[in-house]
Amino acid sequence: MHVLDRRTALSIPPIWRLAFRPFFLAGSLFALLAIALWVLAWSGNGPAWQPAGGWLAWHRHEMLFGFAAAIVAGFLLTAVQTWTGQPGLSGTRLMLLAGLWLAARLAWLFGLPPLLLAPLELSFLLAVAGLMARMLWVVRQKRNYPIVVVLSLLAAANALLLAGLVQGDDELQRRGVLAGLWLVAALMGLIGGRVIPFFTQRGLGRLEAVKPRVWLDIALLLGPGLIAALYASGLALQAHPLLAGLFLAVAAGHLLRLARWYDKGIWAVPLLWSLHLAMLWLVVACVGLALWHAGLLATPSAALHGLTMGAMGGLILAMIARVTLGHTGRPLQLPAGMAAALVLFNLGCVARVLVYPLWPQEGLWLAATGWSLALAIYAWRYGPMLLKPRVDGHPG
Repeated sequence: MHVLDRRTALSIPPIWRLAFRPFFLAGSLFALLAIALWVLAWSGNGPAWQPAGGWLAWHRHEMLFGFAAAIVAGFLLTAVQTWTGQPGLSGTRLMLLAGLWLAARLAWLFGLPPLLLAPLELSFLLAVAGLMARMLWVVRQKRNYPIVVVLSLLAAANALLLAGLVQGDDELQRRGVLAGLWLVAALMGLIGGRVIPFFTQRGLGRLEAVKPRVWLDIALLLGPGLIAALYASGLALQAHPLLAGLFLAVAAGHLLRLARWYDKGIWAVPLLWSLHLAMLWLVVACVGLALWHAGLLATPSAALHGLTMGAMGGLILAMIARVTLGHTGRPLQLPAGMAAALVLFNLGCVARVLVYPLWPQEGLWLAATGWSLALAIYAWRYGPMLLKPRVDGHPG
């Protein structure tokens, strides 16, 4: 691998040596703060000021384009070094990218006028897509070009939402955020389809990983992509029986893949069952949305939170718990309390999806408690790992 000169790499403060370090730490701390602020605002006890577009607009935008986008950037800009054999983003350039992300978070939270906020907010995802595209293009790694396409479309969904913010159009904002959510679901299917069977094979000591079915992987990339397009156009905002079939097809595809990956041994390994359970939440979300489109559920809210909290949040927490260990040179053994954090997180999701529709206040507080405790444990246990050099003395 062509990597940075060892002496140069080791002279960089550890937090700026690879993208996973600042973005996993900042993203998890931001998500912890953001949910606390949202619950306070929802209960009428929030801060005196209003973020750009109000608290609801801030909440739905920031959990996707603030929290999830940070983790996605940290993961991809770290993984691309392994994929391409080129040096990953580090040092001053990484500091500038992280600063851009933080500036956009502060600008939205403290109500920067939308016309000034929009270019600042859009710059982050475009920069990540551009960096990924350059590194992949240099080695002509066509296998990963779809990742750049998804990142570019995610930036476009953000632009759609920001256009709604500038115009004061709530429907346009909803179209943008829901399209963005399903683009992240497409990315989850793409990356998860590669790493989960591999992690399962390694974690259980099996001889080989389950071989992918290419047609299924392509379908689980294009299906959520189509859903994203239908949300962006506004067609999926209203219930329609035909769309129920599309959501059921995506659910069936993910369930088939989970069945192929399944091994009863995963339940003894929190780093594995947490990954599989996150993808199962994606199935639950798809089934819930199919029921809503078929007229069998009154609202899509619970299903959407199964996607956002259960699938997206659950996969993020499981992935950063594992990736941080591997990239800091540690054995793949969870630190004390982290297995409990994964359990608490999933219980919180159960509260948001099943308890909230019946008892909103209790359900929201239980969900927020599970979310907050899990992320607090991650920050407590993994923060020192992210801030200190690798334990094996290698760069990165």
